[in-house]
Amino acid sequence: MVTANPAQGLRGPAETAKKITGWYIGFAVLFIILGIIAIAEPMVAAIAVALLVGWLLIFGGVAHLVSAFGGGGVGRVFWQVLIGVVYLIGGFYFLTHPLVGVGTLTLVLAGIILAEGVLEIIAFFKTRTSGGSVWLLINGLITLLLGGLIWFHWPSSSVWAIGILLGVNLLMTGITRLMFGLAARKLVKTAAA
Repeated sequence: MVTANPAQGLRGPAETAKKITGWYIGFAVLFIILGIIAIAEPMVAAIAVALLVGWLLIFGGVAHLVSAFGGGGVGRVFWQVLIGVVYLIGGFYFLTHPLVGVGTLTLVLAGIILAEGVLEIIAFFKTRTSGGSVWLLINGLITLLLGGLIWFHWPSSSVWAIGILLGVNLLMTGITRLMFGLAARKLVKTAAA
């Protein structure tokens, strides 16, 4: 059946796209709200991260224990069971001692950020003749500064580091997703017209 208005056939997909972008925008706003809460209460956010890591370790441990008996010989079973038990112990420890878990995660985070800063500076020296490579150096120096602040103020940095970084990440993710969702919605309206 031929319609007089070609856009009429797109009404179904346009409505679906509008619903999808609505959900996308809604989740973006949720990310923004969670980011603001994490920045306002960084220790609560850090404890939530420690509890999440604890549960992830427990689920990983159970998965290792289940997969241990999938075959492969005694050596494979032994190592899978050992890894599963270590994951379970670590997970239970994070769940029962979330403040110590936050301190541990903060120290690991500081080490990762310091390593990233060093690698950024190395990348600058490898690409310093390329245009814009000075930004690698700037990023590396700022990253080293942030990692050093967290490392040298540990364990007191545990109070703010993970929560603030998580909050900023959630906030920026929410803002970028919101802008993308609004642009997609505008595109859907333009295509449907």
